[in-house]
Amino acid sequence: MISLRPTRAFLALAAAALLSCPAAAQQPAPKAPTTWARSIAAGYKALTLCGAIFNGGRTQAQAEALELTGIYPEYEAIVPTLTATVTRREDNPAVPMLWDGLVTVPFDETLPPRVATWTPWDGCTIYPLTPPEQIPVIVRSGNVPPLVPGNLDQRDWPTGEKGIVVRTPPALQPVIAKAFAGGFSGRTTGVVIVQNNLIIGESYAEGFGPHTSQRTWSVAKSMSGSLIGIASREGLLDVNKAGVVRADADLRGTITIDNLLRMASGLHGDTPGNRTDALYFGGATVDDEAAIAGLDAMPGTRFRYANLDILIAVRALRRAIRDNFRYEAYPRAKLFQRIGMTRTIAERDSGGNFILSSQVWSTARDLARLGIFWLNDGVWNGDRILPQGWMTYMTTPSGPQPATGPGYGATLWLFGPAQGLPEGSYAAQGNRGQFVMVIPSRKLVIVRRGEDAGGAPFDIARFSAEVLKAVP
Repeated sequence: MISLRPTRAFLALAAAALLSCPAAAQQPAPKAPTTWARSIAAGYKALTLCGAIFNGGRTQAQAEALELTGIYPEYEAIVPTLTATVTRREDNPAVPMLWDGLVTVPFDETLPPRVATWTPWDGCTIYPLTPPEQIPVIVRSGNVPPLVPGNLDQRDWPTGEKGIVVRTPPALQPVIAKAFAGGFSGRTTGVVIVQNNLIIGESYAEGFGPHTSQRTWSVAKSMSGSLIGIASREGLLDVNKAGVVRADADLRGTITIDNLLRMASGLHGDTPGNRTDALYFGGATVDDEAAIAGLDAMPGTRFRYANLDILIAVRALRRAIRDNFRYEAYPRAKLFQRIGMTRTIAERDSGGNFILSSQVWSTARDLARLGIFWLNDGVWNGDRILPQGWMTYMTTPSGPQPATGPGYGATLWLFGPAQGLPEGSYAAQGNRGQFVMVIPSRKLVIVRRGEDAGGAPFDIARFSAEVLKAVP
């Protein structure tokens, strides 16, 4: 009889054969990142360092340790391998510079580096691949003077910085401490809590403070909703008028600004949230992105959260005010300066379009001012800035809604009992843990800033619920 049991000699020979076979001995080597991935990663690093250093007052080492960690996974392993050079105008006074700050990040031996430039009035701009010495200044109708925070700082809070005395209820202190200890997940960098227009809680992580700007990410979308409201009050825009994407018989010509503000354009996007990496970090323009967008749903029939919807809505604002006001000064003159947001800068693409879906830098106190402005129905110091009823418009659901979680109005997320919060609560929120929660029934504004890593989001609903319990 022949035995089918393998002998020791056979097993030894088989093991030796397996060890001698490279495919069996180790997993296939991971693919090297593409040139495009390295290019976008370099743009991410250039723009993030530019904003953190020049807008936010952070050091390069601080930003590389926090703002550039926990980022999109396809870029996270690449970013630390790229070397950034930060240049200030005062570093080389003999070398003519068109900007006050410059960040360059090489990523390929055969291509120019990624370049981000900074000025006090425009913040940072990322450019298409162009040799640094050939990058033009953004086309503008004349230089807008830099912000001078001191002009408004001498006024009383909330417009200015005078008279701020923070009296925190004892029960609120451990709730704030819990946020910084990771008790609601995420990496908290700042908290400001306002009740009845007064700051009742404020705290910051090491390296941050009341005047440290951070990128708002999608909180900027809610700013866009407010700016379009202002333009509507001025008679420049009709949110229900079609033709903001195209003016011909193409179905995209039926899209209205209201569709865009409610994330119901029907425009296609390849990724959740319709990420616009080529625009945000690759130097493309809003016009580039809008030109290639096609429909895959009828306008007004589907909710799909998308950067592009807000970008196109703000592009319509640019076209509407072209002959009425200097576009580059519009956010500052019409909103930010009027309510004391003097350390808030809206940035633009290389074609001069505001990237008001994400690329705004602001402080926690400035965002608290924005929350107060919303809470007071768009009125500031007796001056009506938003149209009567506009906050109701921004906080009323209409048409398709998200499948799960909070509802959506016109650029604001809608919270309530389903999230453990009072009816009528709403929030602006952005990537990496940026939140402005407004709870009208308690006259509360809760601002939370963070640099959360992907996969570890901050629980704003639970934090807000615990704040409510701690506040008289």
